[in-house]
Amino acid sequence: MLCGAEWLILYLYKSFDYMVDVHTSQQRSYNMSRIKSKNTRPELIIKDSLEKRGFLYQLDIYGKPDFINFNKKLVIFIDGCFWHKCPRCFKLPKTNRKFWKDKIKENARRDKEITLNYKNSGWKVLRFWEHEIKNQEIYKLKFA
Repeated sequence: MLCGAEWLILYLYKSFDYMVDVHTSQQRSYNMSRIKSKNTRPELIIKDSLEKRGFLYQLDIYGKPDFINFNKKLVIFIDGCFWHKCPRCFKLPKTNRKFWKDKIKENARRDKEITLNYKNSGWKVLRFWEHEIKNQEIYKLKFA
């Protein structure tokens, strides 16, 4: 049986929708600086398969799609669950909440704008969450 203080701690812990940071600010800063924007594990998992289907990997073009096929007019984005606010995985950090809320909100706005611009130009756009790649859910799809 939990005492009053233990119950309160458990209740408060489960009530928050953000993750608890266990690192110092210096360690967190170092960790964040090591996050790559290219050649991420989810991208590399499907890279060979898509290249065999005529996709090019990370050309420096508008919107920075992860994969593009000019013949099929198809772009593929692999969105990081944290950076692009995955509804399944995203947790707002406990520290510097306003910064992160604004940053992630701007990323989501930019994603919508880029998707809309490609579609308005006659391109097909596919967006996948990193957890879909890691869980191999992407292999259920066929790329026309």
